[in-house]
Amino acid sequence: MKLVRRLLDATEKPFLKGGKLQRLYPVYEALDTFTFTPGKVTGGKTHVRDAMDQKRLMMTVVWALVPVILFAAYNTGYQANLAIERLQALHGGELAAFALDNWRTSIYVSLGLPFSSSHFIACVVHGLLYYLPILFVTFAAGGLWEVVFAVVRRHEINEGFLVTGMLFPLILPPAIPLWQVALGISFGVVIGKEVFGGVGMNFFNPALVSRAFLFFAYPADISGDEVWMAAQGFTPDGVSGATWLSVATMEGPGALAEEGPTFMEAFIGLVPGSIGETSALACLIGAAVLVLTRVGSYRTMLGVVAGTVGMTLLFNAIGSATNPAFHIPLWWHMVLGGWAFGTVFMATDPVSGAYTQRGQYIYGALIGVMAIAIRVVNPAFPEGMMLAILFANLFAPLIDWFFIRAVVKRRALRHG
Repeated sequence: MKLVRRLLDATEKPFLKGGKLQRLYPVYEALDTFTFTPGKVTGGKTHVRDAMDQKRLMMTVVWALVPVILFAAYNTGYQANLAIERLQALHGGELAAFALDNWRTSIYVSLGLPFSSSHFIACVVHGLLYYLPILFVTFAAGGLWEVVFAVVRRHEINEGFLVTGMLFPLILPPAIPLWQVALGISFGVVIGKEVFGGVGMNFFNPALVSRAFLFFAYPADISGDEVWMAAQGFTPDGVSGATWLSVATMEGPGALAEEGPTFMEAFIGLVPGSIGETSALACLIGAAVLVLTRVGSYRTMLGVVAGTVGMTLLFNAIGSATNPAFHIPLWWHMVLGGWAFGTVFMATDPVSGAYTQRGQYIYGALIGVMAIAIRVVNPAFPEGMMLAILFANLFAPLIDWFFIRAVVKRRALRHG
């Protein structure tokens, strides 16, 4: 590390004011502060000191995502290998007829690993062949826009995109075209954040803005009831099909009992779906990290749970003879789709969410209510968390305004 420190110090001069590369100083500064702790310290007696700066906050979220990422790599490969096992059975054990249509599978074949859903290493490697290219394209495309806006506006490159870049790949289907990944994250960074002034100024979650853009622009590839399930692209028909959340919404909980996964399988995450949204268990571990470090708001999470429970029980009590989704139990809502991931990592975004403590309960409850309402009442959108959180983002400033206004009035009466 000393060698890296000396190398950075030796190359700093051209980037300083008056140097030939002074316009690119944000790029140098980002590399320096990403590698080492910033050398600037707060002085004087009038400053509030806090060890939790923006970099530590962002890195804490990344550490909380580690269990989700690890399981995402395994489950993606597990679902792919499971689908290939079924396809091999249908083709009499032949693989070449459909493997060459998928470049990821072609690379996997060259590694000599078996297509076995019971082989842990094989599942992880196969899953990484789906996850890593999406992650790389996300950081390449989104990072480019971050650099462009930092250079043009002449400010430092913020660490905010680090979390956005980690979250976005986890809410995408594994087989999504990479050009759509680049297009989606570009829209989210530019339209969802930078046009409002950058980190801390956006009122929408950039990762969800990116996914919402793809959701409506390319619904056949990212959402609806025919999303990627295990190994799309291996045959002309693929292995795509309705997700279990869509099955439960359209056919009711009885379909899950007859042909779906067990509750424990869904809780652990051994079900098809977006890369990182399947495991409620991994999300719970991440929630513990965020709550214990006070990075994520437990009030928002509790609000989402309360809104979900209340709305689900209401629909269960009302019932419906024509809409099976009214009868889905609340525990299934919590383990299917992106409910757990959205509750822990998306709803708790400190920038786009509510800031006041009491407002966070209302904000979270609004998300829970809207998510279940969208899932149950609107069959065109079986997954409601994304739209619910974006909807709540719009109302977060208004929620905070009411609670701040109430505090101001109480203090005025107290000291009037």
